[in-house]
Amino acid sequence: MFKSLFKDLFTYLVLSLSTFLMLRTIIGYANFDTNYAFLAKKQEYLNNRFWLFCFYTHVFCSIFTLLAGFTQFSNHLLKNNRKLHRALGKIYIVFVLFINFPAGLVMAYYANGHLPSKIAFFILDILWFYFTLTALRKAKSKELKEHKYYMIRSYALTFSAITLRTWKIILAPIILNQEHLYMVDAWMGFVPNLLLAEIIIYKIKR
Repeated sequence: MFKSLFKDLFTYLVLSLSTFLMLRTIIGYANFDTNYAFLAKKQEYLNNRFWLFCFYTHVFCSIFTLLAGFTQFSNHLLKNNRKLHRALGKIYIVFVLFINFPAGLVMAYYANGHLPSKIAFFILDILWFYFTLTALRKAKSKELKEHKYYMIRSYALTFSAITLRTWKIILAPIILNQEHLYMVDAWMGFVPNLLLAEIIIYKIKR
């Protein structure tokens, strides 16, 4: 019991800190300054209202997806408040499938880093949709172990919102060419997450 509680607390500490740092970045976009952060490098698209709408939708909704998603892995919540677990799970599903997925496709089409980056983000978005939808289907068919595995995969891709920015900070001093940096970062943002997810699933199965 105490071991499980400690794991929950440690995981939540890491996720909460990461989400808090992400929230700080998102708050910066709340003033709609088109020269702020990422937008400063996308000036050629600012007249594209559809792209701008999808960008702000993707940014502002990502925090709710992160928050709703990481609550799904609390053993304490699952055992003691299943209704809340299901309610937060539904919020996560809606935000991924109906908001972030379509907005993400638009962001992938206009991604920096040419074709390699665009392909990476399209794969990320499609896998994100597939894993999340499959997790939902497994829950409805009462295949709860498979549901958990697919939720781990789904949230690994949700968490790429944070790892993408982390890898960019790490790689920026090494890869000086900005276009090359975007190409590498687009893949590093989610591929290691998926590998880690599969390792976690393997350990759970054992």
